[in-house]
Amino acid sequence: MARFSLLSAVRGRARAAGALTAALLLAGALTACGSDTAATPGAAAGATDPGAFPVTIDHKYGSTKIEKAPQRVVTVGLTEQDALLALGVVPVGTTEYLGNFPGAIGPWAKDKLGSAPVPTVLKGTDGPQFEKIAALKPDLIIGLYSALTQEQYSTLSKIAPTIAQPKGFNDYGIPWQDETKAVGKAVGKAKEADQLVQGVEDQLAKARAAHPEFAGQTALMATQYDGYFVYGSEDPRSRILTDLGFKLPANLDQAIGDKFGANISAERTDLLNVDALVWIVDTVANGQATLAKDKLYSGLNVAKQKREVFIEDSSTYGSATSFVSVLSLPYQLQRLVPQLAAAVDGNPATEVKPAS
Repeated sequence: MARFSLLSAVRGRARAAGALTAALLLAGALTACGSDTAATPGAAAGATDPGAFPVTIDHKYGSTKIEKAPQRVVTVGLTEQDALLALGVVPVGTTEYLGNFPGAIGPWAKDKLGSAPVPTVLKGTDGPQFEKIAALKPDLIIGLYSALTQEQYSTLSKIAPTIAQPKGFNDYGIPWQDETKAVGKAVGKAKEADQLVQGVEDQLAKARAAHPEFAGQTALMATQYDGYFVYGSEDPRSRILTDLGFKLPANLDQAIGDKFGANISAERTDLLNVDALVWIVDTVANGQATLAKDKLYSGLNVAKQKREVFIEDSSTYGSATSFVSVLSLPYQLQRLVPQLAAAVDGNPATEVKPAS
């Protein structure tokens, strides 16, 4: 089961019924949080841009003004910690996503943590943990890669200035570039954020130049969660493929609706018949066995010509594939690009070697 498929489905239906009650409790919670309960402040490195503050950031629920460089940042989105770490800012709180890394800091980002304490990890399945967030005494809350509701945003804003997801994309749809730049702007390091984005985009451009065969070929990412689950054009995983030169199936978004991804019926198995199909699976053996039992899928050219790439969900590579950040992408590209090249070389005998 791909973790993000299930997590996003749950978070997309996050319960907000208790938000107003929580808001009434926040004043007392904040007053009760003495210095003995406060978390160690996040570490910041490097000076902010001249004239960086005050700064106003627009989002789905309006705009948020940040008066000065934040010292205690909490992320209620799932991936913003990487942008913060890349900019030398260690958050005091992060929200759980993949479930297997201390502080919700992936191995690809761990060296950016340095000697700073790992962030407190918040559980986000049923929405933000308001009292725990308040106890961390944040001066900025970031939820760019999230599905915050208006009510949740309003409650969080009573704790600290809060940046919600942008209005120009679906929930969980912000591109990693936009996320990195918005985080950079929020912490006063917009110029450095631009440089970080450019550095990764240069790596993507180099991969495209090295593999002109990717251009124009169709590709798709999918999982075997509750049948076949495919990711749409606004999902960060899909954007990895298009950033490398591939195109998605022409009617993909129309088939799955206005969402980051969805399960498809047997009648739409044709969506899987692409030039390169990336499967995020429990294990390679189990994933292949499941597909082998499906006669309809086995009859597709993508299966017969072995154009498939299998990525184990629980591996660090699998985690990086779902995370999609300014720090995880370089790690992922080293593994994914050679696999895609093998998948689309036109020779079914070419082995798509596993990577971890």
